[in-house]
Amino acid sequence: MIRDEKRQNALLKDVHDWVRAVAHPNEDRVAALDEVPTEIVQDMAARGYFGWSIPEAYGGLGLTTEELVQGAMELSQCAVAYRARVGTNTGIGSEALVADGTEDQKRRFLPELASGRATGCFALTEPNAGSDATAVETTARRDGDDYILDGMKCYITNAPIADLFTVIARTDPDQPGARGLSAFILERGMTGLRTSKPYKMMGQAGSPVGEVHLDGVRVPAANLIGGVEGQGFRTTMRVLNKQRIHLAALCTGPAIRMFDLAMDHAETRQQFGKPVVDFQLVAALLADCQTDIHAARALVLETARARDRGEDIALQASICKYFASEMCGRVADRAVQVFGGAGFVADHSPIERYYRDVRLFRLYEGTSQIHQLNITKQTRALRAAGGAP
Repeated sequence: MIRDEKRQNALLKDVHDWVRAVAHPNEDRVAALDEVPTEIVQDMAARGYFGWSIPEAYGGLGLTTEELVQGAMELSQCAVAYRARVGTNTGIGSEALVADGTEDQKRRFLPELASGRATGCFALTEPNAGSDATAVETTARRDGDDYILDGMKCYITNAPIADLFTVIARTDPDQPGARGLSAFILERGMTGLRTSKPYKMMGQAGSPVGEVHLDGVRVPAANLIGGVEGQGFRTTMRVLNKQRIHLAALCTGPAIRMFDLAMDHAETRQQFGKPVVDFQLVAALLADCQTDIHAARALVLETARARDRGEDIALQASICKYFASEMCGRVADRAVQVFGGAGFVADHSPIERYYRDVRLFRLYEGTSQIHQLNITKQTRALRAAGGAP
């Protein structure tokens, strides 16, 4: 759903131009520093990038799902660190509050996230809970007007720099599954909350990922999202269903960028007296990239529009994330092949960095294998209920 086509086109043009004028020229700098420089973060904040999907009443742009994924496909046509820097705020770092927060919680926290004054993160994964989100071991024990949280979260994007943490914890130890989970907002500076240094990773330089350690953290009951215990798993699924569409768009943008780089190289690199794009086997690699990208874009937009219509998109969101992340990996591999040796040498091309960066897409927000299981499980349920396969 596009509410105002003129406004949306202006937003997309702004992002398109910013990516080429600011993001691309600073990619090597971001990788060398292993962070997005402060002035670039401030520039993104001033342009409203941190608050795309946060409602206008709380300082954001209130983008619909379709508007959000269009923006995401533009913003992610550069090093992943840029979109990761803003992505938690306009994605999983704020969506729990947007979806299930009380009015007081929204007014307290969402303006900080929308403006970029605060950085958010979503702390679900633990050493023994990831693909099985119901296996959360972090505990939240009621103590008067507070809860006491103990546990550890790992592989949390932006945790080392976050100011606000959406934490999923078990409030009912007698309920081992989904029904015993609740969601909380924690603030940096709370006694007993600490974060690790950023992990050393295969790729995604400039996007800090780390651990959240909770040692007797006293959290006001007013920070229980929605004010009701036992709703944490439902909140998590609402967050992830939207985020899977968002992430599918964020997989499509880098594929577009890699394809553009591969096309530029193929049209300028000469072998046997002609550009390599004229060789049929190279042309086939490029054609497969273009076809994959178009299929992913169409799938993401179709699913985003269905969500905006209020339809249940749990199955489609899983399909989106699975297809787009695998598609991006295929495009990365083909792009390296088109570049040949130059695609393996960092001094000659950014393709090798993109190749490493996008590998993570097939792992987080549900591995490809988990999505395969989920897609088949939901399809069977639909068939059993007499619905479309």
